[in-house]
Amino acid sequence: MADFSKPGSLYGAIDLGARKQALEAQARRDAAGPQAASSASVVDVTEETFTTDVIDRSMTVPVVLDLWSPRAPGSAQLSPVLEKVVGDLGGKAILAKVNVDASPQIAQALRVQAVPTVLAIFQGQAVTGFQQVLPEQEVRRWLDELMGAVEQFYQANPDARPQAGPGEPEAPAGPPADPDLVAAEQAIEAGDLDAAIEAYQRLLARAPGDEDAKMGLAGVNLIKRTADADPADVQRRLQDPADIDAQLLAADLEMMSGSVDEAFARVIAVVKRTSGDERDRVRRHLLGLFDALPAEDPSLAKARRALASALF
Repeated sequence: MADFSKPGSLYGAIDLGARKQALEAQARRDAAGPQAASSASVVDVTEETFTTDVIDRSMTVPVVLDLWSPRAPGSAQLSPVLEKVVGDLGGKAILAKVNVDASPQIAQALRVQAVPTVLAIFQGQAVTGFQQVLPEQEVRRWLDELMGAVEQFYQANPDARPQAGPGEPEAPAGPPADPDLVAAEQAIEAGDLDAAIEAYQRLLARAPGDEDAKMGLAGVNLIKRTADADPADVQRRLQDPADIDAQLLAADLEMMSGSVDEAFARVIAVVKRTSGDERDRVRRHLLGLFDALPAEDPSLAKARRALASALF
């Protein structure tokens, strides 16, 4: 069993995990050296080109990701509108089009629940988006707000604006983080977990697939559940196999101490020996722990397979 007496800062781990891909993309860009920006504002993206065309390009310019399907009538309505309004920006944003039928792994990684879905990507992260067909006026307003926030951010943080090298065109500005995401992080720094939860919930109400918000909300809930836990008392309660709450709290503490695989195994073992409503409660607790990690975390695939085996 993990040492409960030395819990780590799970939020810090989540924060780093959510930014891992963006940092790797930035490193690739720095190693490649200055490159002339492409004048194309619309690009078709596949699983093989997603990193280059979306993640890497989003380090200096906002990328509007159009996740579409030829089977979805809404895609046929929305895609031409996106091409028009993004094209009108003259290269200040890129439209990346992903056929989710041809590239299902992209849709899975972004947790796309319906098509069409539109996400604005900056520095490797989804910062805002919507999941319904909107008229051109509404799409243009959404994009104008995004680009307006871009300029406000760089006016307030001039040192953060990418600088063009000799002979290069001035790099277009990128958007700031979602204001609710910023509010959540500020609330955490201030120790106001309830305010952080409310901010994450507001963001998820607008963008249900936002992974940063899901991880953040799961992490804050985890911190809140374990804040007053007495590790010695939890150890004592574990002597009673029927104390399900003690097992779940022990798993929470293991997550906080970094023993992710041990936490998952503990809850899955409880799933195996429970049934009915009690099993469902334990299963939902485990899914909440899953949300605290980035989707690509190797521990998740292993635990999901074990959970499926336990359930079926």
